[in-house]
Amino acid sequence: MSEPAGKRDLEEEIKEIISVSDLLQEELTTLRTEAYKLEGIHKEKEELRRKLQFQCEESEQDAVRHLKQNKKSEELLEQYRCEIQEYKLKQRKQRMKFENQLHQLIEQHKSLHSVFAPERLSDEIESAENTKRQLLSAEQMKLAQLHRLNEELDEMEKQRQPEKTAAETQESN
Repeated sequence: MSEPAGKRDLEEEIKEIISVSDLLQEELTTLRTEAYKLEGIHKEKEELRRKLQFQCEESEQDAVRHLKQNKKSEELLEQYRCEIQEYKLKQRKQRMKFENQLHQLIEQHKSLHSVFAPERLSDEIESAENTKRQLLSAEQMKLAQLHRLNEELDEMEKQRQPEKTAAETQESN
């Protein structure tokens, strides 16, 4: 009896070991499956991390490129602002010059209008006629003086003629 009882104990122990072995085998299979799944998840996450890192680097490069473009755009904008300011100043100077010229023309027009106004025309005509009379009178006086001087010159020539003739006759002798 002891043998069969030892055999039974042994058989029960073997059954128990087989049962534990089966459980451990199932647990190992489950753990391997889980490990395989976890490796798949790890690979997916690693791939996702690489993609995200690549996208991050691209984003940083884009950001740097955009910053450079913004700086260039700001510099161009500042240059255009300066050019516009210069153009406005130039236009302002031209406008002021034009306004000054226009003001001068208006003043000239006013002074010319006051000189040649129809109301003053009769005074100007009278003044011009007076000046004409004075000039004609002065011309007549000068012509008369000139005529007198010519007569005096002719008179002197006549007086010199007999003296010349007498001097020539004395020389010939």
